[in-house]
Amino acid sequence: MTMVKIMFYLLGFIVLASALFIATSKNLVRTIFMFFVTLMALAGLYVLALADFIAITQIVVYVGGVLVLMIFAFMLSGRETLANLEGRQNHFVSISKLPAFLLAIAFFIVIVNILFRTDFNSLPWVNDAIAQKNVIAPNDAMTGNIGVSLITRYLLPFEILSILLLAALVGAAHISRKEQGA
Repeated sequence: MTMVKIMFYLLGFIVLASALFIATSKNLVRTIFMFFVTLMALAGLYVLALADFIAITQIVVYVGGVLVLMIFAFMLSGRETLANLEGRQNHFVSISKLPAFLLAIAFFIVIVNILFRTDFNSLPWVNDAIAQKNVIAPNDAMTGNIGVSLITRYLLPFEILSILLLAALVGAAHISRKEQGA
């Protein structure tokens, strides 16, 4: 077994175990910390898949943005709200969660069925990429290529997307500042 496979299995186990802990934990502080562990392990999996740009984006956007926002929301919440959230009876298995469990089991069966029926060594798009020598080598500078493409070839869509996000941010700020009586 190679070192890459060992790292893949280790990071995969960390992702699954921490996500399971997040889903079952009642303590919000531990849940936020384990969410950090999950996101960092996912970034490690992206690095192993030679998707360094996605790994960096994962860390900057989710760890640097979303997770910090969750920590601030937790810190700014009142003690009564946090006590109510942690004190609620939350049965993992209950009749009200039956449709969600059935849907999750159906998705799991579909995914397992796809995994067992797919021959990953003879996928047509992989064979076409190998035949055209359109593969990513570990020494390729993908982040630099993406950066150059965003500033040259895809500049207009990139700027349109930034204007759209700015409009969404202004709209969210306007909605949040709206007075209660109006």
